[in-house]
Amino acid sequence: MTALQIVRVPAFTDNYIWLVHDPVSAETIVVDPGAAEPVLAALAAHGWTLTAIWNTHWHPDHTGGNEALKAATGCAVIAPAAEAAQIPTADRLVGEGDTAAIGDHLATVLAVPAHTAGHIAYHFAQDAILFIGDTLFAMGCGRLFEGTAEQMFANMQRLAALPGDTQVYCAHEYTLSNARYAVVAEPDNTAIATRLAEVERLRAAGAATVPTTIAAERATNPFLRATDARMLAERRAAKDSFAG
Repeated sequence: MTALQIVRVPAFTDNYIWLVHDPVSAETIVVDPGAAEPVLAALAAHGWTLTAIWNTHWHPDHTGGNEALKAATGCAVIAPAAEAAQIPTADRLVGEGDTAAIGDHLATVLAVPAHTAGHIAYHFAQDAILFIGDTLFAMGCGRLFEGTAEQMFANMQRLAALPGDTQVYCAHEYTLSNARYAVVAEPDNTAIATRLAEVERLRAAGAATVPTTIAAERATNPFLRATDARMLAERRAAKDSFAG
């Protein structure tokens, strides 16, 4: 199977919108377009035609471009069923176990609530690709805005069980702040110290630090490495007030 082409589209201060193209079918999707303009510019630069929007959750920095992109391209919007009221542009609502496709590449929908009540992810098992929105970050996890530490711990356990080579596409460039906290959370973890140095080097050069991999997160993510929900809750509260 021909590999999907994935383009990082920066937006706002630290968002990443992901443009995904299947060269066989010529279909193109965009994951979590918070704004339409940078997506339209990227489409024009590559000569691609947008066929669908895939949303992971309702927050405006992930859905703000839906309406304009639909108007400009006629694309369809796939969105989490549990957040239908907050995403009025949705054409198809999906939840746990449903599938979505781009060409012959099939993604299974995973329910990963906690950051928002109906947050979902899109997992291309055969391609070893995961679009995770704001649930898992490189060396971090999403804030618990609409859910519980128990839910987020369950998410982390589920994600940690995925194959280590799974490429994880999250929606924000938070890695430097996350890495600085991770060193505090696990001061004896040499893998974290090594990764912090690499992240500092990349960011100083203006380079992105995502996608990441499940294997890297198993080794260096203090939330994925939490042993129970209480530990995750303590670490999340500490990170929320972390000034590093």
